Amino acid sequence: MKHVLQIFTILFVAFQLQAQQRNISGVVTAASDGLPLPGVTVIVKGTSNGTQTDFDGKYSIKANTGDVLIFSFVGMKTEKRTVGTSNVINLVMADDSSALDEVVITGYSKSTRSYSAPSKAQLKRREQKAYHNKLASQIQSNSISQTLQGQTSGVLVNTGSGQPSQTSQVIIRGNASLSKGREPLYVVDGVTVNANTFRHLNHKDIKSLSVLKDSNATAIYGSRATGGVIVVTTTKAKTKNKDVLYIIDGIPVKKEDNLIIESLADSLIDTKKEYSKAEARKKFGEIAKHGCIVITTHKGNFRIQSNETYAVIEENSFERTTLSPLSTFSIDVDKASYSNVRRMINNGETIQPDAVKIEEMVNYFNYDYPQPTDEHPFSITTEVVKTPWHDNTNLVRIGLQGKTYKNEDLPASNLTFLIDVSGSMGNRNKLPLLKSAFKLLVNQLRQQDKVSIVVYAGAAGVVLKPTSGDKKDKIIRALDNLNSGGSTAGGAGIELAYKLAEKNFKKNGNNRVILATDGDFNVGASSDKAMEELIEEKRKSGVFLSVLGFGYGNYKDSKLETLADKGNGNHAYIDTMQEAQKVFGKEFGGTLYTIAKDVKIQVEFNPKKVQAYRLIGYENRLLNDEDFVDDAIDAGELGSGHTVTALYEVVPTGIETEYLNDVADLKYTETKTIDDYSNELFTVKFRYKKPDASKSIEMVHVQTTEITKPTEDMNFASAVALFGMQLRTSQYYNNASIDKVIELAENGRAKDKQGYRAEFIRLVKSYDHLD
Repeated sequence: MKHVLQIFTILFVAFQLQAQQRNISGVVTAASDGLPLPGVTVIVKGTSNGTQTDFDGKYSIKANTGDVLIFSFVGMKTEKRTVGTSNVINLVMADDSSALDEVVITGYSKSTRSYSAPSKAQLKRREQKAYHNKLASQIQSNSISQTLQGQTSGVLVNTGSGQPSQTSQVIIRGNASLSKGREPLYVVDGVTVNANTFRHLNHKDIKSLSVLKDSNATAIYGSRATGGVIVVTTTKAKTKNKDVLYIIDGIPVKKEDNLIIESLADSLIDTKKEYSKAEARKKFGEIAKHGCIVITTHKGNFRIQSNETYAVIEENSFERTTLSPLSTFSIDVDKASYSNVRRMINNGETIQPDAVKIEEMVNYFNYDYPQPTDEHPFSITTEVVKTPWHDNTNLVRIGLQGKTYKNEDLPASNLTFLIDVSGSMGNRNKLPLLKSAFKLLVNQLRQQDKVSIVVYAGAAGVVLKPTSGDKKDKIIRALDNLNSGGSTAGGAGIELAYKLAEKNFKKNGNNRVILATDGDFNVGASSDKAMEELIEEKRKSGVFLSVLGFGYGNYKDSKLETLADKGNGNHAYIDTMQEAQKVFGKEFGGTLYTIAKDVKIQVEFNPKKVQAYRLIGYENRLLNDEDFVDDAIDAGELGSGHTVTALYEVVPTGIETEYLNDVADLKYTETKTIDDYSNELFTVKFRYKKPDASKSIEMVHVQTTEITKPTEDMNFASAVALFGMQLRTSQYYNNASIDKVIELAENGRAKDKQGYRAEFIRLVKSYDHLD
């Protein structure tokens, strides 16, 4: 009986302990990009109870209240979470600053044993992380791969499929190689070698190893380095001219002489000039104290392989009015997309679809909207016509006109120029063009205006303290003295520029940072998300932001768009002095002076008259319907004299259309329409804040069902929108031809005093010829 009681007691205690255990689950994501992290190890502290996240970042583990879960992953900071009352613990893991930033090296092994590793086709970005621990432990200790694994923080070693005599693949994360399967370029003692030669290097002979990616790789080695570069120096390497400074097409590169010469084919070199130590130091400064060799190529831009980035755009589709009568979005006064697309067409390049933002193309042009006459800082214009590219739909235009102020009537400005002077800015269409563009701005400044200049490369610094606008010679001298070189610490530059702008803040004035860069940040905070978080914090200071993009080949449009959107500012792309004159000359006030901030638009369509609608463009500016009345939600800014145009394509009620699929009848909801507004097509509401206010003001405008003959402005806006849809290969342009675009644009040329509309027509015709 005694033994029976003991067994019962043990079973009872075990049952009680088991009853306290719960199933804890959650999702682990990366702070850098918000994507799920597979392969994260999750362990209950002090036990052997553990699991790993799956490919969707999900995990599930048994734990008791009070237990501590430990989350660990190479390249990420280890995190701990205590189990409380909730059964769900989600986690965001931050990058470990001690790890090599975004570098993955897949090593080579002489072993032919079978490894349980993914195939090359399966080596996706997150899958590599999931397998790295198992693969790293299988590398032989005497291989070069072990050297890489042991000496470089953040290095992962993969060994391929494990088939006999099959070598593994090297992949540098963050390069095109990851998505396209391209291997890096191997450079040993200044000479490019094949993968087999690299694999058979004796790790004992390696003196140093470095990994180059993105623009740092292509700046030196061109298009063949799109998969990154692994540079090895052995103990047998020659060190002649080791510290000579090389400048290739304006980009300073400090490498061994034979490495640089080998990386450039003779057919690419246009000129080559060598400077002695004394000459180099006098001309280029202390950085060239060991001498300098200046090389120019035929193309004038050694970044042959494009490394530009654009935010993904998912085209707006038609919405049923009965199910979704409201359309809500933030205004967009940015015009960068048009000038960037113009550059691509003029250079005969293939247009990247995500580079085409139709709203920015339409808003590049001014339209004949009336100046506001009441207390509001902008007027509202609406128009409804038959869609020129579709017989069964109508086209709606909504236009805003910001009040125009003369330059002398603008408040005093506190401007901080934040200029990228890194190595990537050395080309003629970058820093040299930037200097000339800023001189146009400087020449319009007044005595009451103040200008400071902050520059950044490997670090940030102030090169001009606050200086009165009437001391133009001093400001221009500071601009002329700027030279490019080094890496790109964009985050540090932003921090310093805002600090200076806040220190010299003008109450009731125009406080603004003007950032000029190609957006290729690679030191410190650099991801789009990190930039977004940084700038959202800085805008609380009341300092506005203007972002100017320069150059091509490594242009980071997505990053610059994020900065402008989140920094209460605007974004322009300057490809020529003509564009600089437009931004800093004709549109000086709109570029620099905000008259309304957080401007939101909400359109309610009448289901009696509109069966469906589609907003053309503004995909990256859409808001939730409830955001319209929430003053905490950020939106776009309107500058002095700026115009904003939005276009909707609408399907009238009763019209059969191929753009809508059938929807099942609702069981619990009855849809009714009101007959009292039979002559109204839609109601559009606007909310905005004054530049220094925190509470929004609302305006309302009603559009009747009247369909009118298109105005010249409507014809031209339609032409630009149609061309944008064609460039994006939209599913909604109804196979309309380029000739239709030209016809609409010709009918909408109007007075065209500045010739921008005529330029658009020439651009379309040249694209048609290229196509």
